Amino acid sequence: MTEQPRDTPQFFLTSPSPCPYLPDRQERKVFTHLVGKRAFQLNEILTQGGFRRSQSIAYRPACESCRACISVRVLVGEFETNRSFRRILARNADLGARMISAQPTAEQYGLFRRYLDARHADGGMVDMSVLDYAAMIEDSHVETRLVEYRKPATGRAGSDELVGVVLTDILSDGLSMVYSFYDPDLTDRSLGTFLILDHIAKTKAFGLPYLYLGYWVEGSRKMDYKARFLPQERLGMLAWERVEKQPGC
Repeated sequence: MTEQPRDTPQFFLTSPSPCPYLPDRQERKVFTHLVGKRAFQLNEILTQGGFRRSQSIAYRPACESCRACISVRVLVGEFETNRSFRRILARNADLGARMISAQPTAEQYGLFRRYLDARHADGGMVDMSVLDYAAMIEDSHVETRLVEYRKPATGRAGSDELVGVVLTDILSDGLSMVYSFYDPDLTDRSLGTFLILDHIAKTKAFGLPYLYLGYWVEGSRKMDYKARFLPQERLGMLAWERVEKQPGC
């Protein structure tokens, strides 16, 4: 019997399960393990081909009768903030951002739990324990960082308050926002949008052309926000295709 070397990727297909984005649909995913010496290179190739990373797994939708999930990346060199984005940046100008190694903390997990309970109480991640969270952060064979966002303390003896966290992969052609969460009570700050705007700025600072946002799903309110960051490219059947206007504009 011939054994496959550890660095040779093998792909697998999941069983059908309910789609988390569109009602009355089933989803399937194709996935492979990101392990071994070629994990970084494989993650780069797969990300550019529409895959996403979750811990040491790279996956993409492989639904038989649906192609609604479309990979999106922002063209950061051409991105310009509109009036709405500038207001969000101004409202969050007091926040400090720090890129650190991918190490989990109890403080992060506390914010993560608050975010899930408020925003995704019926989602598949709601039962994640502190150990599950640690695995999500630490289980990576590629170049991964955390970006922490903090609000300055108001009292003399207080410490800066953690209000947002992004797990980010650093690729040769851009940054990839793997997962983000933030304080669900600070609705006036539009933190979800701000984290993306700040990552666009960070991608520019790295001198890289793309910010990968994952999947945009037309018709899903959960994913509508990704269409706002223009110009962007969306992965079609044969290549990445430029988009400069939102649908209906």
